[in-house]
Amino acid sequence: MRTNLDFSPLFRSSIGFERMLNALEAAGRAETIDNWPPYDIIKTGENDYRIAIAVAGLSQDELAITQEQNLLIVSGQKDNGEDVQYLHRGIAGRSFQRRFELADHVKVVDAGLVNGLLTIDLKREIPEEMKPRQIEIKADEVLPKAETKQIEGEKQVAA
Repeated sequence: MRTNLDFSPLFRSSIGFERMLNALEAAGRAETIDNWPPYDIIKTGENDYRIAIAVAGLSQDELAITQEQNLLIVSGQKDNGEDVQYLHRGIAGRSFQRRFELADHVKVVDAGLVNGLLTIDLKREIPEEMKPRQIEIKADEVLPKAETKQIEGEKQVAA
């Protein structure tokens, strides 16, 4: 059972969450979920993640990893240059493109292919100016007194 939610009230009362709300709306509209190739998303630390994708039968040259602003695209294209006659083909060799939405400041730090498993290591690196910082409270200083300005002068009444 799928329930469609209306996020329009949230758009009216929240600022800066448009990308997240649009992603939630898009997820609700998704009709078919492509589950090829199978993958895992693993949290390896407080700001560290790993994506492991089963790409059996594909070589390093047949895989591509592209990172755009908030999107990671992993694609594979099997090179079928050989003329091979299969009696049974149980290992999938089809092309794929898998997209992962990334949060702000998440970057790919490493990728490797071992035993048919493509691993992509990600790290969230929050810029120094966006990290919480402690504000010093000064106790002995007196703040300058604000000047008051008179906006209108006294009006003289004609007699």
